[in-house]
Amino acid sequence: MQKRVVALVLLTFTLLSLTACQKVRQVSQLFQSRPGQHLPAYQPVANVMIPGQNWPVGQREWFYHTGQGTILLPYRWLLALEQPKFTLFSAAPKFSETSYLARFGFLPDAAGPQNPDGFPVGFARSTVVDPKSGKSQEIVGFTCAACHTGQVEYHGKAVRIDGGASSVDLDDLQIELGYAVAYTKVLPGRYARFEKIVLGENASEEAKQQLKQEFDAAVAAGETEAHYTQSMNLLPVRGGFGRTDALGRIGNFVFGTELDPQNYRVANAPVSVPPLWYASWFAWVQYNASIQQPMARNIGEAMGVRARVNLTDKDRLFQSTVNVKNLHEIEDLLAGPTAFSGLKAPQWPEQMLGPIDQAKAARGKQIYEQHCQHCHLPPLDSPEIQQDRYWEAGLEGRRFLKLNVIPLDEIGTDPLTATNFNQRTAVTGPVLGLGTAAAKDGLKYIGAKIAETNYAQLGVSPAEQVEWNGYREDNIVAPLAYRARPLSGMWATPPFLHNGSVPNLYQMLLPAEKRDKTFYTGSREFDPLHVGYQAGKFEGGFLFDTSQQGNSNAGHEFSNREGKGVIGPELTDEERYAIIEYLKTM
Repeated sequence: MQKRVVALVLLTFTLLSLTACQKVRQVSQLFQSRPGQHLPAYQPVANVMIPGQNWPVGQREWFYHTGQGTILLPYRWLLALEQPKFTLFSAAPKFSETSYLARFGFLPDAAGPQNPDGFPVGFARSTVVDPKSGKSQEIVGFTCAACHTGQVEYHGKAVRIDGGASSVDLDDLQIELGYAVAYTKVLPGRYARFEKIVLGENASEEAKQQLKQEFDAAVAAGETEAHYTQSMNLLPVRGGFGRTDALGRIGNFVFGTELDPQNYRVANAPVSVPPLWYASWFAWVQYNASIQQPMARNIGEAMGVRARVNLTDKDRLFQSTVNVKNLHEIEDLLAGPTAFSGLKAPQWPEQMLGPIDQAKAARGKQIYEQHCQHCHLPPLDSPEIQQDRYWEAGLEGRRFLKLNVIPLDEIGTDPLTATNFNQRTAVTGPVLGLGTAAAKDGLKYIGAKIAETNYAQLGVSPAEQVEWNGYREDNIVAPLAYRARPLSGMWATPPFLHNGSVPNLYQMLLPAEKRDKTFYTGSREFDPLHVGYQAGKFEGGFLFDTSQQGNSNAGHEFSNREGKGVIGPELTDEERYAIIEYLKTM
């Protein structure tokens, strides 16, 4: 494995050479306090219901563990790594333990043919070809399901939300993984145990030397990327559970890690993970309505979670680990053959969260039509949504749902996600030869070349390429605006607004000054009255501070004041709860 293969390991300190006088300082650094030491305790839920969202069991498990080409670590490395806990004379528990990974928000899953070692939902065992060396390697990476599988819990019961927003904390996972690697390098006996598990009992000296070279190269790659992260303060705002600066991380990985470090930019606009149901039929996706084509969107997403691509060697240019075939099949599974016929939004689980008050919901429907529908569209199961004015043309006679895109000055919510992408540029270097390009243009070019390279290798015909591209042109834009998506199943995706700054639906309907300024995330215990997760303080919870850059909870408010971000008049509590009751039915 080459030096850059596991650059995901963002070491939070600089590893020093292991001279005798440096060891004390090096080991002492391992005991610095860090957020990952204080994650919530694992609380298993025995009774997990799987609702009907139009997926048979086989499709669900396939989605949970099908790789898209992302690289976390070599597969056996993750099996061998111990948790970053100090031990001298015994082994620490394994990093891959279900109870440990669950503390980062990953949902436990049973072992099976696609998941032989019983990793949580969202982990995939795959074989990829390193785009630098051309060598095959068995790795573990994240699947779409890692971020897009949620769970709602209530009084010891749970409902799995396929395609929903997960509660994983990827930032802390990366930090703790870096510490695990550092402990393996520094603490006596730990590397020997690691080597034995990775290579087996009777490994040759040659194999041991090769592993040591690969391990040291991985440490050096993580050290280099960590240096830039720290020295440039690239991640000043922690995402916490269920959030990451998706566009910022895609840009930093593609333009910075894979191309040129001078292209790193501060990623200070974490966003909540959006749900996947029906998104395949939206004409434009991303919170800022920036990407039109599904394949382009999915290639970008894969690179955002560390799918490798060669952008500097003209002989292997655009070779990547992106699994275009799997991305196409995943998109087909989500979409279904006709509009909205694939993955369905979850229905409100009355048996667990209580019955819907139908009379109140009927009143809420009237208020929704008056104040919400002009942005968020009619319900997707209504006859009205089939009117031509709600659709725009794709290729070969296909049509796609036209979402409303609301300018920043009108919606008034935190602008950084849109403005950062709008203003970002990248130096493309002599091999790509695009000069200094806007991020949207650079990503479009690189994504298209990755798709083109894969299509040629797979023998995908031009007609099939149109299908794999989702019958849409490859356009990427950077509007200073956010799109308003349909609200089907949104009850199951708290917290709300694009940056997750409002904990529940009730507060979404309040004037902004009445919303909580701080709250805690990381709990999946549901509040069926206000419709959101419990947001009070608990041990290991992430404190969400709306005063931090990128975390504003302003805008999209119902208020009697005038000005930016006011979208309707202040509502009564009766009206708020009526709208909430109606949203439970969607």
